[in-house]
Amino acid sequence: MARPVVAVVGRPNVGKSTLFNKLTGKRLAIVDDTPGVTRDRIYGDCEWLGHNFLLVDTGGIEPHSDDIILAQMRRQAQIAIDSADVIIFVTDIRSGPVSTDSEVAAMLQKSGKPIVLCVNKCDSVGEPPLEYYEFYNLGLGDPICVSAVHGHGTGDLLDEVIKYFDGEEGSDEEYDRIKVAVIGKPNVGKSSLINKIAGEERVIVSDIAGTTRDATDTIIENSYGKFVFIDTAGLRRKSRVDEVLEKYSVIRARMAVERAAVCVIMIDACEGFTEQDSKVAGIAHELGKACIIAVNKWDAVEKDGSTMTQYRKKLMNDFSFMSYAPIIFISAKTGQRLDRLFELIKFVDTQNAMRISTGKLNDILAEATARVQPPTDRGKRLKIYYITQASTRPPTFVCFVNNKELFHYSYQRYIDNQIRSVFGLEGTPTRYVIREREQK
Repeated sequence: MARPVVAVVGRPNVGKSTLFNKLTGKRLAIVDDTPGVTRDRIYGDCEWLGHNFLLVDTGGIEPHSDDIILAQMRRQAQIAIDSADVIIFVTDIRSGPVSTDSEVAAMLQKSGKPIVLCVNKCDSVGEPPLEYYEFYNLGLGDPICVSAVHGHGTGDLLDEVIKYFDGEEGSDEEYDRIKVAVIGKPNVGKSSLINKIAGEERVIVSDIAGTTRDATDTIIENSYGKFVFIDTAGLRRKSRVDEVLEKYSVIRARMAVERAAVCVIMIDACEGFTEQDSKVAGIAHELGKACIIAVNKWDAVEKDGSTMTQYRKKLMNDFSFMSYAPIIFISAKTGQRLDRLFELIKFVDTQNAMRISTGKLNDILAEATARVQPPTDRGKRLKIYYITQASTRPPTFVCFVNNKELFHYSYQRYIDNQIRSVFGLEGTPTRYVIREREQK
């Protein structure tokens, strides 16, 4: 059976993300004094007294705001409430129960879900302050005093939460899910792609650049397999990153790439390749991830018989440093070629995890060196004694040679091309470690 889902909800700036980070034991959600920092739903694993459950952080609920982003944040919070088994309603003791709290409480009661009332920012230990008793007016039972910053009271809070579990929860087996980070510069359609794949409004979509701030996980299961799609904040040029919040977002996006197995690098078909696309792709390449270049908004491009071929040639030139990455033309809006995208994700993931036997590698090496002699310098010729694969993700090869200096990059690339011509290794970078060994 699937793990229970616990949603953390409340109005803006009551400390939901701080509490979420404290309970998960990780800094998954961005925390800042600015209201409205969290926008999408953020998921984290939580464990208490042998119970494993999924904790969901949500954006602050503003029941009557006309702001586009705030309205979508409210919708995201409602989706989290609808899918939750238990709700933690977070309030702020410093401001006391305000009218917004009463409106949110009424909204939660309509859901019919179990609600645990959390009164945050009770930073002093001992008897609760007099303001604590005012929260009984919300009609949600006994409030629990908590300090999300210091961790006081979080044990009592979790004790109350797990009372509502039915005792049959299992654990989601994530090891068999392929983690896919969707990366790119702002406004290329990353969130639209996630929503289309998920078949629901999983993340907030807006024409306003920088809408997505946290890296948001979406679990997908379909006929192609099990996946976790990670939507990331758009990475823009450092000179354009003024907000402190956006600097956090850039760090989160990089962390998302680090924990992913496959990176889908999204490009805007209407805008074409930019220097920023190269930098975004460089992060995935540098971290050794399997990569796919997805050209989005292909439905909006005027085409003739050779448009795709010409566009592909140009991109292969632009991304010459990662010529291994397959290119696919998609539309997140219409769903064009999304089936093919899933096939590619599975394919490049297996290529990234490929292991080649030492015997086969040395057969290729013998053929390659016979066809093109290793380089010489001042009468001394390079000798490659043997090659072996040390690790996967990415495939890493160790070459034992007589002289490191003679193993020029161009010859290393030639050897790599020979290995790729036999085994493919499409969609994955490779690494080479050169070691000197004296000839016996």
